[in-house]
Amino acid sequence: MVRPLMSDASPPSEETSLRALLRQRDFVFFWFSRWTAVLGVQIQSVALGWQIYELARQTMDVKRAAFMVSLIGLVSFIPVLLLALPAGETADRHNRKAIMLACFAGEIATVAVLTAAAFFGFATIPLLLSVAFVFGTSRAFFAPASTALGPMLVPRALLPRAIAWQSLAWQTASIGGPALGGILVAISPAHSFGTALVLYVIAVICLLMIRGSTSPEVQPGSRWTLMKEGLGYVWRNKIVFGSISLDLFAVILGGATALLPVFAKDVLHVGPEGFGLLRASPAAGAALVAFYLAGNPIKSKAGIAMFTGVAIFGAATIVFGLSKSLWLSVAALATLGGADMISVYIRQTLVQLVTPDHMRGRVATVSSLFIGASNELGEFESGVVARFLGPVGAAIFGGIGALIVTGTWAKLFPALRKADRLE
Repeated sequence: MVRPLMSDASPPSEETSLRALLRQRDFVFFWFSRWTAVLGVQIQSVALGWQIYELARQTMDVKRAAFMVSLIGLVSFIPVLLLALPAGETADRHNRKAIMLACFAGEIATVAVLTAAAFFGFATIPLLLSVAFVFGTSRAFFAPASTALGPMLVPRALLPRAIAWQSLAWQTASIGGPALGGILVAISPAHSFGTALVLYVIAVICLLMIRGSTSPEVQPGSRWTLMKEGLGYVWRNKIVFGSISLDLFAVILGGATALLPVFAKDVLHVGPEGFGLLRASPAAGAALVAFYLAGNPIKSKAGIAMFTGVAIFGAATIVFGLSKSLWLSVAALATLGGADMISVYIRQTLVQLVTPDHMRGRVATVSSLFIGASNELGEFESGVVARFLGPVGAAIFGGIGALIVTGTWAKLFPALRKADRLE
């Protein structure tokens, strides 16, 4: 079990304080690299979704165009599914910083193609989906290497605080990225993709500034043996397995955010600027919760808190689907983002603290596979349902499904439901 991040009775000691974390030079550069990269990914994602929807609407109705947007998630997830296990094993055998740099090279190449296609006007839906597939291939190797590298850069006593601040890097960039992406898309998609390209280069520079060892202790055994060991670890820890599978199925069913281009253009009629606001809202809610948890970690009834968060996520998705007001939609999206952050925080704290360093790549890739499946397949599921029920019906269907999953998992995983302190 995982210890609480800090005691109820006294402030954090010097060894676990924010000041102590900021003295970890390599971690600070890693944090900035992560923040900048996520900002670029978010801007790129906004522009890609908007451009595909715009191209699709030239020849298709709303339902078919929404389905085309959902294909982004599917083609991005396929390489993650196919490469997840070898990617995790690679992160546990080779220099993790070097793996990330190689992945950044692939991402820079893909966004350069997107920039050129948008600027010179030769973008097509097949081309954009092909680039999304290549980008997903890079991310398949990037995720386990990045997740496993972070804990190597701080003392174990600082790890819980480092995890909280890594979440903040993700969430704050996820707020600014969609908002900035919406503004840039209103100018032109080429501006959005070009900005993402610059941000990836900055992320590479920050990563190159890390001086410490970033190579794991290589474990004996064949590649297949190591992959089986990682899978076995996740399966044997039922609380870990229950938490990540809960997130998987709840977000798959509740992934209505994939339809935001449709809601912005044809339901709420708020244009690209409103789309950027909607896209940033879940991250805004998540960041507020993350800030709170960084100073006030969950100290009891962690399982109940996790299930409550997922239930709120489902209810907020229903409200979003029914809303005809931009600001009610923003509030619903912020609420579901904050609720999801509770689940993310509990899961990440559990997995990182109980996993030995030599297995972090393999365990991280299993977790990333579940997370990727929930996000990418959730987008695809929403598009498929929208094809038959329309975007509003798809959002309501997903929210109800997330509530059903919450109740089902509470019965299937009683140990997770009864989990008290993260110890």
